[in-house]
Amino acid sequence: MSALYGTYARSELAFERGEGARLFTADGADYLDFSSGIAVNALGHGDPHVVGALKAQAEKLWHVSNIFQIPEQEKLAQRLVDATFADRVFFTNSGAEALECAIKTARRYFFDKGQTERHDIIGFTGSFHGRTLGTIAAGGNPDYVKGFGPVMAGFKHAAPGDLEAVRALVDDKTAAILIEPVQGEGGLAVMSDAFLKGLRALCEETGMLLIFDEVQCGYGRTGRFFAHEWSGVTPDIMAVAKAIGGGFPLGACLATEEVARCMVPGTHGSTYGGNPLACAVGNAVLDRILEPGFIEHVEKMGQVLAWHLQQLAQKYPHHVTEVRGRGLIAGLKINPPVRDFVARLRDHGLLAVAAGSNVLRLLPPLIITEADVEEAAGKISDAFAALDAEAASAAQ
Repeated sequence: MSALYGTYARSELAFERGEGARLFTADGADYLDFSSGIAVNALGHGDPHVVGALKAQAEKLWHVSNIFQIPEQEKLAQRLVDATFADRVFFTNSGAEALECAIKTARRYFFDKGQTERHDIIGFTGSFHGRTLGTIAAGGNPDYVKGFGPVMAGFKHAAPGDLEAVRALVDDKTAAILIEPVQGEGGLAVMSDAFLKGLRALCEETGMLLIFDEVQCGYGRTGRFFAHEWSGVTPDIMAVAKAIGGGFPLGACLATEEVARCMVPGTHGSTYGGNPLACAVGNAVLDRILEPGFIEHVEKMGQVLAWHLQQLAQKYPHHVTEVRGRGLIAGLKINPPVRDFVARLRDHGLLAVAAGSNVLRLLPPLIITEADVEEAAGKISDAFAALDAEAASAAQ
């Protein structure tokens, strides 16, 4: 019996090393990785520039407290500010912590304005913001809050895409709207540009803050640095994680100066957040993401992947009911039980993950090639064909 908590339904697979878009077991079997540690390994495995930065920093300094200046942290924060809407950054270790910081920042903003009753946040069904008590309340999924006592107060939920339903929830206690521009765990639903623009306008009208959760869909994955850039809408606060560290635990909460100035000494903190080792890696990852042509490559590969997924939908209409996602956060809504199909794909040498309402989620490294996409599509096709062959055999 394992000494670990039994919180994961783990595969029997264990990997010894990775290279680019591939993972290898101890016995040499290789797998095409279209899960990327669930959108974390944006640069694949073993990127030389990131490995070099990690080694160099590891030989100098790993950790000091945030009571001291941390030059690598200052550098990464300034680069994120220069590349986004934000003026200030708070570093965390994970996406859930970045969301906790975003929620606290929104509430503290109104507290400092003397509007102490404004603390409620409107979220959306199908969303996922983390596993802390605060973020499961923000997500509102009954499966995630069950068994953990009273749900934290201060969160309301509407169906994504229904602006009038959101408006109906707004009252004098509402502080902010929290949304993923592309839902990850919820099933790859893409928020329309019109809906995001409507939320921004509603926030301007009512004085609310707009918070984007780009933990999974950000950092180049949709073919823009951040997914909200497609709509031309900017938030007041944004949570980032996963790809920002390329596999090293790192997250961040970004905010405008007007909003962030409320977070004074004593209001928030993190022991490990933004330490020298994490930020050295974060800077190396950002070097690669912001290289000329990198995000354009992601956009092109997203188009290639979308084409192949459409072809699969046409070839197997009895298995595929919908193509979802944007860029390299994409997938198929399928008829076979998705977790069973994910396991079947492993037998074909492809790693993918499940999401939402029976959605096969594909999150390849952003460095993938057209050949990688074609190979992945071929493996998915082979898995569907094997299902059909088994069904035909059983019918005889």
